[in-house]
Amino acid sequence: MRISDIEVRVCRSVTPEFADSEMRFSTIKELEFLVINMKTDEGLEAASFGFAATSARGAGRIAADALKPFFLGKDPFYREKHWQDYRMADRWWNHVPIYSYGPFDICCWLMAARAAGQPLYRYLGAYRDRVPIYASSLVLPEPEDYARQALAVKERGWAAYKLHPPGRYDFDLEAYRLSRQAVGEDFILMADPVAAHNQQSALRMGRELEKLDYYWFEEPLFDVDLHGLRRLSEALDIPICGTEVIAGSHYSTAECIASRCVDMVRTDVSWKGGITAVMKTAHLAESFGMQCEIHTAILHPLELVNLHCCAAIRNCEFFEILLPTEYFEFGLKKAIPIEDGQALLPQEPGLGIELDWDFIEDCTLEVL
Repeated sequence: MRISDIEVRVCRSVTPEFADSEMRFSTIKELEFLVINMKTDEGLEAASFGFAATSARGAGRIAADALKPFFLGKDPFYREKHWQDYRMADRWWNHVPIYSYGPFDICCWLMAARAAGQPLYRYLGAYRDRVPIYASSLVLPEPEDYARQALAVKERGWAAYKLHPPGRYDFDLEAYRLSRQAVGEDFILMADPVAAHNQQSALRMGRELEKLDYYWFEEPLFDVDLHGLRRLSEALDIPICGTEVIAGSHYSTAECIASRCVDMVRTDVSWKGGITAVMKTAHLAESFGMQCEIHTAILHPLELVNLHCCAAIRNCEFFEILLPTEYFEFGLKKAIPIEDGQALLPQEPGLGIELDWDFIEDCTLEVL
């Protein structure tokens, strides 16, 4: 079997525009994304959404010029070989962004799962059929807004809530405190300031979060500040969660584990190189008795792939979804099923829920 055709769609969503404050430093107003559609000479076909940062046209050109020629003519079932070969090809000349490889790898996995007649998570090796959900905020205008959203998430029956504050120490701490007051002592809260701190302010904030019984402190420093993260992990009892955007996938994560930079690691199918990389990272972390929490892939067709991986991994406690869901809940013919605060795994072969091709057509700017 050979991959005979790959279509790269450059897309822009028609969801509501972001408010200026919601993405902190980003100028993003509308979500742009790719859709990769892969076909074989034996009639197998699979498609995946792909992250595109603020420029689908830029991401699309990279996908069409670097990834499409690499995969054309190859057997989609040789996923491990493709991972290893592309790693070397990328080192020599391409140097693509961290989100480029993922959707191509996802397509190969979905083809194999469909050929086997299995939902993806069972093809990977199922651990469970439902996964507890936690909600992640965008950047909200006032500390009180986080408290209200946290309480709404608790009342919805979801497992936990994570704050993405704007990165101003006093504002952030007030948001953390008010959220704890709103939900009480028995509800899980996490803090993710997205690299807003230096070492000193991160240590101060970490001690405050310990008093408030937060579950983890995520990316307090840039992922590449290994020395600073190591100092925090040694000084604080609250788990330090990291490696979300550090380049090198499971290879760099291995060094972070070995040198004790973090207490929990992160991966996902979008920014880390697809399903192949997620499973490698999760099993690596499990070997060290460490949690590997899969972080949001933002767009729900990619979140669904994340969910399949969550269901095949023991050392991942939660499935993460960004709020407000109406910003990101597009591209699927049906919503991801949720019941009693848990995401349920679809049982049809492959992804389990069909992509909404009418929506994709309406969003398509260009086909490469």
